[in-house]
Amino acid sequence: MSVTLNRRNLLKAGGVAAASAALAASQTAAAAADPCKKPTKWDYTADVVVIGSGGAGLAAAISATQSGAKVIVAEKLGFVGGNTLLCSGYYNSPDPERQGKQGIKDSVALHVKQTLAAGDYRADPVLVQTLCENGLPTLHWLESLGMKFQPKVIQVYGALYPRSHLAAESKGAGYIRVLKAKADELGVKFLLNTKMSDIVREGAQKGRVLGVLATQNSKKIAIRAKRGVVLAAGGYAANPILRSVYDPRLRNLTTTNNTACSTGEVMLAANAAGAMLVGTDYIQCNPGPRPGHQNGIRQSLHLDVSRYIYVDLRGKRFVHEDARRDVLRDAVLNLPEQWGYVIVDADGFAANPAAAQRDAKRGLETGDAYTAPTLDELAKKIKIDPAVLKQTVDEYNKAVDTKKDPLGRDPSMLIHKLEKGPWWAAVSAMACHHTMGGVRIDKNARVIGLDGKVIPGLYAAGEVTGGIHGSNRVGGNAVLDIHVFGRIAGRSAAQKV
Repeated sequence: MSVTLNRRNLLKAGGVAAASAALAASQTAAAAADPCKKPTKWDYTADVVVIGSGGAGLAAAISATQSGAKVIVAEKLGFVGGNTLLCSGYYNSPDPERQGKQGIKDSVALHVKQTLAAGDYRADPVLVQTLCENGLPTLHWLESLGMKFQPKVIQVYGALYPRSHLAAESKGAGYIRVLKAKADELGVKFLLNTKMSDIVREGAQKGRVLGVLATQNSKKIAIRAKRGVVLAAGGYAANPILRSVYDPRLRNLTTTNNTACSTGEVMLAANAAGAMLVGTDYIQCNPGPRPGHQNGIRQSLHLDVSRYIYVDLRGKRFVHEDARRDVLRDAVLNLPEQWGYVIVDADGFAANPAAAQRDAKRGLETGDAYTAPTLDELAKKIKIDPAVLKQTVDEYNKAVDTKKDPLGRDPSMLIHKLEKGPWWAAVSAMACHHTMGGVRIDKNARVIGLDGKVIPGLYAAGEVTGGIHGSNRVGGNAVLDIHVFGRIAGRSAAQKV
C-alpha cells in the first residue's frame, strides 16, 4: 500500500488541521488495510537492500558488505549522494587528540547531556547515548576508508560546543566520494533512477519484511531482501505540503535540501507498512536566501560561530549567535522582514571554508552578499545607517574584551573582534533544513512498529528516522547521525539482528 499526499488531498481533508489529524490517525491505522501484493517474481535479489545513497545509505551498504552481505542500493535520482552532497560537512564528536591540542575539554557524557538538553529531552536517551558514544569510533572508521578532516575543531552554527570536525574536502562531497569508492571496491550494486513505492511484508502490517516494490525508469520492479531492508532516504524538508502540515509557518520558505531528494515518501510508505512515526512536527531551519528571491544563492558565512554577528535591516543584533538552531530560527522569523545580515570582517571571511567563500563571491552578483573596504561603505551598500552598524560592531567588540554580551553569547564564543576590512555582509533568511521526526528505531537501527515491537527485516538510518534529536538538532550532529546509524543499520541488517 502506498501513500500519496498532495495539495488536493489536503484540501479535501479540510486543510492543514484535518490533514494533520489524518496523518496522526494513520499511525493507528487498522491492519485490515490491503497488504502490498507479493510479486510473482523478484527482479533483483540481495541479502540487504538499502533505499537511498546519501551518507546513511552508503555507510549502511559498506557496513553490511563488511559484515558478509551482498548489497543492492536503490537510489531514486540518477546520481549517488543524495542530500549529503549539499551538507556543510561538519561532524560532531569528542576527540581527545584534536581537542586536546586546542585545550578543549570534552567527553561523551557532555555530548550526550548537551544533545538531550538541546532537544528539550524529547529524544530517546538510549539513541542519544548510542549516537554520541559511537562518534569517535565512526570517525576513525571513516578515516580508515580514506576520509580526511582538518586538524582543528570549531563550534559550527547551532553546535553549542567546539567539537565540530570539518572534512578536508568542502561540504559533503568528500564523504560521498570516499564512501562510493569503497562501496564500488566491495562490489555493492547500485540501481539508479529507482524510486521505492512500497515495502513488502508477509502480511498486512505484519510479518517479516521481504523486500520492496519500486519504479525503475518508469518500469515497475520488485527487489528481494533476504536479510533486511535499510531505509536511508532522508527527510521531508523539501516537501512544502508535508512540512506545513506540522508547522504552517514553513509553507512558503525555501529549503537548503535538494528538492528532488527530501520529499518524505519513504517515511510515509514505512508508516503504511506498519512503522511508527515520532517527532514529525520538529522541523529545523538554517540560513538561506530571503523569501521570494528565486535565484538566491545560500550564504554560509555563519558557519564559524566565533567569527560573525547577526544584524537586522536596521543594523542591530537581535539574537546571541551561539544559540540553539530553533532559537535562531524563531528570532529570524520574528523579524518584520524575516531576514537579516551575517556580518564578518576580513579574518572572519578567510576563516570560512573555500565553498562558503565561493558562494559569497557568487552572491555579489545575485544580491545575496556585499563587500566593501570599510564598515561605513558596507553599511551604505546594504542601506543601513553607518552610525548604527558601527555602534553595533563596537558594542560587540567591547563584549569580546569584557567577556560579557548583553544578548547572552557565551564567553567561549566571544573570541574574535570584528575590526579588519574588507567587510562582508551576507543575506540570511530561514530555509527548511532538517526534519527531526520520522521512523522510530531502536539502538540497533531496527524499525519499531505501531504495536511497539520490532518489525523483522526492516532497519532505518539518517533523516528518515525520528527520536534521535528531539525537538531541535544540534548543529554538526546530522553528519554524525547518518554515519553512526548507517553503519549500525548495515551491520544489523547483514546479521539479521
